[in-house]
Amino acid sequence: MSKDSPKKIFIKSYGCQMNVYDSNRIKNLFEPKGYSETTAVEEADIIILNTCHIREKAVEKVYSDIGRIEKKRLKASSGKAKFVVAGCVAQAEGLEIKKRAPVVDYVVGPQSYHNLPLMIENKNEFINDEFLQNEKFKNLIFKSSNKVSEFISIQEGCDKFCTFCVVPYTRGAEFSRSVKEIKQEIRNYISDGIQEVILLGQNVNAYHGEGKNNKSVDLAYLMNVISEFDNIKRIRYMTSHPNDMNQSLIDAHLSNTKLMPFLHLPVQSGSDKILKKMNRKHTRKKYFEVIEKLKNKRPDIALSSDFIVGFPGETDKDFYETMDLIKEVKFAIAYSFMYSPRPGTPAYKLTDLDKSSKKARLTALQSLLKEQQIEYNRSFEGKCIEVLFDREGRYKDQYIGRSIYNQSVFTNSKKNLIGKIYNSKIARSTDFALEGVI
Repeated sequence: MSKDSPKKIFIKSYGCQMNVYDSNRIKNLFEPKGYSETTAVEEADIIILNTCHIREKAVEKVYSDIGRIEKKRLKASSGKAKFVVAGCVAQAEGLEIKKRAPVVDYVVGPQSYHNLPLMIENKNEFINDEFLQNEKFKNLIFKSSNKVSEFISIQEGCDKFCTFCVVPYTRGAEFSRSVKEIKQEIRNYISDGIQEVILLGQNVNAYHGEGKNNKSVDLAYLMNVISEFDNIKRIRYMTSHPNDMNQSLIDAHLSNTKLMPFLHLPVQSGSDKILKKMNRKHTRKKYFEVIEKLKNKRPDIALSSDFIVGFPGETDKDFYETMDLIKEVKFAIAYSFMYSPRPGTPAYKLTDLDKSSKKARLTALQSLLKEQQIEYNRSFEGKCIEVLFDREGRYKDQYIGRSIYNQSVFTNSKKNLIGKIYNSKIARSTDFALEGVI
């Protein structure tokens, strides 16, 4: 590659929306240095895998991808692209990565990736896995990655220490950014035309950032401040913990007209015995109480959750209690997984259930969740619903957007709908989306 050739960066994100946010910020860091993004590994001068450590399969996928991408890198004309592993696998397995994948040039954790350009420039550091949340956000560059909607990391880390979860060890202690910082980031995105913000955090509703007069404020306060931006039409937030659903946040679902009626509130299990073993610090009853309070304020709110099936010690009775909770709450959408032992977590020492039992339970649970999602989407047929269109579909004149309940809605139009909010009449529903007519 000649000196005058444009420099390219390839980034692949794994896992949660927080990783997508981090990947966008990494791209922003390299733009002033003349790098533009490429989707072709062979073109890249820097290859970055921004990884997830939440489940065993996710980790093994990273090592598999390292081998596959290395073959492509060697086939490229220069074969000299810098290879970086970032994110939670990097934080948890820095030295192991070097041992298992010596082709990797740099390893950088999720709280120190702002140092990556300097690491590559100086060539004198292989691993940087310090917890530097305060320093990180002061050194990031914020440029929108979308024309309509943008993720914003407002809270990182976790102090809950669920026994199955690696987040406290890979993301660190809970940290909340100041209202001033978040407002400035949003201003940057507004100048790019953003109309929707999705506030992110490992426990986003535990937000306790600095407001006026150095006083700590909660998530409801922050969202009320954000709603004062005329250009911001919609606000969403995820992921929440039941214990942090305080009354002011519940009230905001009624009082803040820009806050969308959708909540992702993981419960993980419907059994108090398993919730205790998971160290979730809430009960089945507490979860129902939160849902009831929310529905009293916003009866149409759409609910989403996460479930772990086959946690050590889970009996048929425990599993049926989870199924019963699902039947009672009725989720618009949910995510479910077989328990995956993660090294370093307290649950890793517990005796795991056999895989066949876990698989059978997961199949039954996912069948129920899918049935609920289909039923929920079907209930919108023939009704009008507000949709913010944010991208083109795969077919000619097709546009895709999100309803106020976070459903994917597609429609056909001869004119460009991106960035527009329209009432769409739902002609039909599929398992995962709605077809609308403007």
